[in-house]
Amino acid sequence: MDCPYNLASNRQTRMLADLSLVGCYNVSTMSEDERWPVLLDSAKRNLKGMAFFGLTEYQRKTQYLFERTFNLQFIAPFTQLNGTRASNVEVHPETQERIRRLNRWDVELYDYARDLFLQRFQVARQQEHRQARVQRQQERRRLRGRFSQKQGRRLKPTETARPTGVETEEQQREMAAEDSVESEVLFPDWWDVDENSTMEDYIGNVEQW
Repeated sequence: MDCPYNLASNRQTRMLADLSLVGCYNVSTMSEDERWPVLLDSAKRNLKGMAFFGLTEYQRKTQYLFERTFNLQFIAPFTQLNGTRASNVEVHPETQERIRRLNRWDVELYDYARDLFLQRFQVARQQEHRQARVQRQQERRRLRGRFSQKQGRRLKPTETARPTGVETEEQQREMAAEDSVESEVLFPDWWDVDENSTMEDYIGNVEQW
């Protein structure tokens, strides 16, 4: 932390930004107060332009967004591991505060990335909700159209099928099942599993790999 040339400070911002905007590593082109806001804005723009990015502490949301973005399915759910070996190391509060100050641009970039990530997740869920609702509506129309055809009358293209009140018991069950689907998007069985894993789980994985 005492080294002014330590590249560990604000590394994420620097890695995501266009360094040519500030003369690359030539720090004589502008002051630090001018340099870092330019780098931060560039990092935010580049991050926003990415089709996908994930966050370590949101493993399952990351998996969900990846699968939705690229239309791919993982064979197993991601595992949320919040414990690390470093968490056992005690760092004095004053030292922690100094680290935060030294990495203030990375902290701001992270806050932006988290908000953007959660917004994308929410939009993806809303899209899935709308798609599921359209599918349910199409299924209802199909069932009602099939019933009308069984009654010997085909619907005109401009007609909307309406319940006749004499549906068979089987058709009533099918429609009831459709109507009972909650508006909330349904997730796989593993979605609601506690995201917090124990330190033993984390260490076991580290030693295994």
